[in-house]
Amino acid sequence: MNKINVNKPYLPDINKYKKYLDRIWRNNHLTNFGPLSMELELKLCEYLGVDNLLLVSNGTLALQIAYKVLGIKGEVITTPFSFVATTNTILWENLKPVFCDINPQTFCIDEQKIEKLITPKTEAILPVHVFGNPCEVEFIDIIAKKHNLKVIYDAAHAFGVKYKNNSIFNYGDISTLSFHATKLFHCVEGGALIATDNAFIQEAKKIINFGLSNSFPDSLGINAKNSEFHAAMGLCMLEDIDIIFQERQKIWMYYYEQLKDSFHIQKISKNANNNFHYFPIIFKNQEKLLNVLSILEKKNIFPRRYFYPSLNILDFNSKNQSCPVSEDISKRILCLPIYVGLSQKDQDRVIEGLRS
Repeated sequence: MNKINVNKPYLPDINKYKKYLDRIWRNNHLTNFGPLSMELELKLCEYLGVDNLLLVSNGTLALQIAYKVLGIKGEVITTPFSFVATTNTILWENLKPVFCDINPQTFCIDEQKIEKLITPKTEAILPVHVFGNPCEVEFIDIIAKKHNLKVIYDAAHAFGVKYKNNSIFNYGDISTLSFHATKLFHCVEGGALIATDNAFIQEAKKIINFGLSNSFPDSLGINAKNSEFHAAMGLCMLEDIDIIFQERQKIWMYYYEQLKDSFHIQKISKNANNNFHYFPIIFKNQEKLLNVLSILEKKNIFPRRYFYPSLNILDFNSKNQSCPVSEDISKRILCLPIYVGLSQKDQDRVIEGLRS
């Protein structure tokens, strides 16, 4: 019986990749803002409908660079329902995460609860477009303007998402993306910053290159550039992106039709499209989830408890911040296998395991 993992990275035709490798060998330019990287940035801007994009080495560093560019030094209001990298970056930069609970239907930050958490030390709001489902960006924008706060969106899951026919990345000051191998668009490893102000991108470009300006280090910086080999994979992925979306949609919709009456399914924003990145389901309680997870694993099926646990309860995070909705959802959520190449026969194995 074949193994079904929660995810399987998409690999394009190797001959496509080899064509880009030939260009790398001819150019003899391997990293440091090479021609393939520049080409990928331009093509991503066009595809995503944005003006200012910078490739970086991963999505975690993209967040850390965003804090530096925006001069964030104090408290950051964020969600406890995310991958641990979101709050790790806040703590790593010696900032303080302040956790705001989530909406039980959308799983995104509950915008109605943000304002009461604002203090004189608050400098930014860091929401997450959870599983690609957009936050209430217009409401958050009003709060940010009222209190003179910066907004950084962790948009790691939101590739290709539009809100009211506008790219979701055109909201907030900066959006950060992950191009890790598990994402529907990937560069094996990588990430990006997208900013509403090009000045932020120019500052970030210096930061990721040791703070160099005309080969002179005139400000603090690190090394967060990406290579031409990663850009080559991104260019290949972009050629296949329509196929990727079509395949994932077919799989997502089949799950939905089979399971919508048995499980709580994430509510997708009515103003946005679904990019079919994940298919999470909510069980009635944790005991049922653990029982089903055991059954599935015996059938060689490996979904993922994602996101678990709620980040506000981790010992190394700020303690004593209660987020009862996130804490509850995180115990009952399971992300099902979804990837290009997952057959309907294997989906039926997953569904049968759930029903059993």
